[in-house]
Amino acid sequence: MTILEDLAFWHWWILGVCLLAVEILAPGASFLWLAIAAGVVGLVVLLVPTTPWEFQFILFAVLSLVSVVCWRMYFRRRPTDTDQPALNRRGEQYVGRTFTLSEPLADGRGTIRVDDTTWAVHGADQPAGAKVRVTGVEGTILTVEPSDQLPPALNPLEKT
Repeated sequence: MTILEDLAFWHWWILGVCLLAVEILAPGASFLWLAIAAGVVGLVVLLVPTTPWEFQFILFAVLSLVSVVCWRMYFRRRPTDTDQPALNRRGEQYVGRTFTLSEPLADGRGTIRVDDTTWAVHGADQPAGAKVRVTGVEGTILTVEPSDQLPPALNPLEKT
């Protein structure tokens, strides 16, 4: 217990540096916020050296929790822009592309072959071999429509 009672500001700063090293080795912006909290606690102990160790640990816990929660809220509201927004959403990569039906679309269900994978599709009934365009994704099922149909606004032969 005497070790805890003798905590100095530099103990917290060393903890902060160690947490930053862990963040560098395992990036993910998790340990960064804990390191910042340790640095702030070290600053508080530097300014008020008589701060009890219990308060130091509570302050560290609260600052860690608040900083992580604030970061997550900020990150959700302002996601980073990417040049590949559908990278981990494989089905969304196919929206807008045209494929050939492997099996007929019967009762709204069928399959298409995309590269080396067979995908389940949902749409209007079509014969096997028909060209379909992917318009959306519902879980692991692609929503398709016949590719030779243009939307009414783009079809010059159809009156609106």
